[in-house]
Parts: sequence; structure tokens; C-alpha cells
Amino acid sequence: MACLANLKQDIKLLENCFPKDHYRFQILSASVDELSCCFVGRNGERHEIQGNITETYPQCAPIWFSDSEDVGVTSVIEKLAEVQQDQFNILQQIKLLLTDLCALHDVPVPDQMKAIDASLTSRGYNIHKVDNSSDEEEEDEFHYDMEEEAPSDQKAKDEGDGIDGENLAVLERLKQNQRQSYLKGSVAGSVQATDRLMKELRDIYKSDSYKREIYTVDLVNDCLYEWSVRLKKVDSDSALHTDLQTYKELEGKDFIQLVFTFKESFPFDPPFVRVVYPVISGGYVLGGGAICMELLTKQGWSSAYSLESVILQISATLVKGKARITFGASKSQYSLARAQQSFKSLVQIHEKNGWFTPPKEDG
Repeated sequence: MACLANLKQDIKLLENCFPKDHYRFQILSASVDELSCCFVGRNGERHEIQGNITETYPQCAPIWFSDSEDVGVTSVIEKLAEVQQDQFNILQQIKLLLTDLCALHDVPVPDQMKAIDASLTSRGYNIHKVDNSSDEEEEDEFHYDMEEEAPSDQKAKDEGDGIDGENLAVLERLKQNQRQSYLKGSVAGSVQATDRLMKELRDIYKSDSYKREIYTVDLVNDCLYEWSVRLKKVDSDSALHTDLQTYKELEGKDFIQLVFTFKESFPFDPPFVRVVYPVISGGYVLGGGAICMELLTKQGWSSAYSLESVILQISATLVKGKARITFGASKSQYSLARAQQSFKSLVQIHEKNGWFTPPKEDG
């Protein structure tokens, strides 16, 4: 496959240009799935940066993240998510990353960049498209500010298309909250998780399934890292569908309440998902409300999964597992602590014994 061959060639070039002992920029490890590199600052400080190359590359850019507490470094990484598609190539991404980091630390770009430029030029890329606007920006600004201050009218329109006013207000409020957190130095989460969750929420607001109220999403206390998800429509031929109608008559609720909790390492680690109410028997729901699904474990998770696809898969799994509402059950049997413990035990069992794959006739 041509794309894979080109990617391997590009990775080889990067490793040759920036070996592990390079004075400024080092490729620590690289494969067609992941790239780990390190930028060495003016005073010898090291900033390790990782990139996840998804299955959709080069249609989508690599997803970058770093544990660095340097706001300037994280701001540079954030900019990589804002480039145009012709800059998704790994060489273009490294060029942008290294150029901006060198500008941030006021050091010259290494001479090895010439080899990167030569390779890009030979394939018709515009190597002069790098935007070094960091000199005009305050180092403590982050990408949401840049989006607000200098977006094109078309980009703003595209991002808002298909989203109603109430949900646009939610997105704007999240941006403002994030901005205040950065200014106060009390940032919650991580750059890569926040960026990805904002994108996922925006995509959900635009989705047909969301608009048809197959499910709903609300943020718990306006926190981007905790989602309240309500499954409102399941297979109409299922017993669970009938139970939900009865549940509405008895309790005035016609949905299954889930909570998604995300770690700073999202999207590289899955969310923790649990049922809050009603109490359910079957459907692969464990004690405490955790859900038995390989997809929700580190072993079965992929950073390429969209959160809408996860929500819909959970709904389908409940039906497939013949979930039923346990009317009259004590709500106290579902708790976060019990859900975490039962899920931890489940993962340990399956790591030892593997996951059961049902016959095809079972769906």
C-alpha cells in the first residue's frame, strides 16, 4: 500500500535526521502506529512528545500529546490539530512542531530540517506554508484563544453548522472555562484529551442519532471529563424496550442513565462507563453498574473510536445481552466504588483467560 510505504520511508528519514543523541531534537522510537520524540531546550531541559498515528492517516493528522508542564510547549502541540489537510503528513507535522518549539526557545532550527524540506518539495508539498505567528502571541495563550481571535468566517461557520444555539452556547462556555483555567494555572485534564473531547462533543451535537434523541449527552457540572449519557431508544423488538415503557409509567423516566468518565490519557485510554439507573439484570451489566465489554478495556480500545459509536455499541450490547430492568431493586446497589471494583476484577479475569467470542448466529 502506497500510503504505508510512504509513511515507513518518512519515519526512516526522521530517524536518520534526528537520532537519539541529536543535540536539539531526538526520535526516541517510531513505528507506523506511534512516534516518540524529545525536544531539548536552550538550557538542556527535555520535553518528550508522543504522536499516535491512527488508521485514518494521512486523511487525519497524528494525535499529539505530552506530559510537559510547560504551557508554551503544550500550546505548540495544540496548534498541530488546527492545520489544513495538506499538512497532515508526518514530515510536515514534525517540521511545524520543531520550528515552533525552536522559536519558543529562541534557538535556531537544526540544519537537518533541510533534508525534510527536500523530501517534502520532491512530493509537491508547500514547505513555506509554516505559520510562525508565535512571535506575535503571548506564550501563555492556548488554541481556543487563537480560534476565537483570528478564525476565518468560513471556519467558524463550518464548526457551527448543524448545531443548535443551546449546544453552541455549551461549547462556547467550555472554551471560556478552559481559557480561565489556563490563565489561573489550574488546568484540568490534558491538552490532547481536552481537544479530542471537544471535537467528540461537537460531532455528537451534529449527529443524526443525537438529534433524533436516540441518546442525549450532558456534562456533569460543566466538566468536559464527565458525561451524563441517557439511552432513550433501544431496539423496539426487545424486552428492554418494553421495560423502558413500564419504567416510564412507574418512575416517570424513559431512559437508561450512564456516566462516562475520562482520564487525562484519553483518547489513548478508554472512558470508564457505568450504569447509574435503573438497576439492570443481564445485558453484560456487572455489580455496581459497570459494563462487561472488551471495547471499554485498554486491550480492546482504539483511539480511533468515536464516542457516538461507543454509545450506540453499548446500547446494542444491552439488547444483545437480553438486558431487563429489575423493578423494585434497591438503587444503592449501584455505586462508583462497586462499579470500579467489579470492572477491575473483570479485566483481570479476561487478561488471564481471554475474551469469549460468541458464535456468529448470536450476532
